Amino acid sequence: MRPLQNLIRRVAIASAILMLGIATGCSKPADKPKDATGAPTSQRQASKLGDLSEFRNIAVDVSALVAKNDLPGAKARIKDLETSWDAAEAGIKPRAANDWHLLDKAIDRALSALRDGNPNPADCKASMDDLLKTFDLMKG
Repeated sequence: MRPLQNLIRRVAIASAILMLGIATGCSKPADKPKDATGAPTSQRQASKLGDLSEFRNIAVDVSALVAKNDLPGAKARIKDLETSWDAAEAGIKPRAANDWHLLDKAIDRALSALRDGNPNPADCKASMDDLLKTFDLMKG
């Protein structure tokens, strides 16, 4: 089973890299995000690692589930963060390895808290607060 998971993970990573290359292009700068009015927003999630908003949005979802004491739901949702973060690693880690490691460790702490055999709501909240603060440290 483990070799199959490794193969699936490698295929997912390669697909993500390919899709990132296709979606962003090699030489064309990305359009600036726009708010609900259509006006450009500030690059709140711009960092050396690039746009982290997709990952942070998932973390916000997880944090909201933790706040509602829906730890099973939070545990399921944080899997989406883990999967997308791992799939994007090859594309974003080289940009700023130290920042990537800092975020990766914060994600790992949140995963550990939520996956504990008997998760403690306070520990889960603290790890999610820490993760969101770490995302915020990465701002431009």
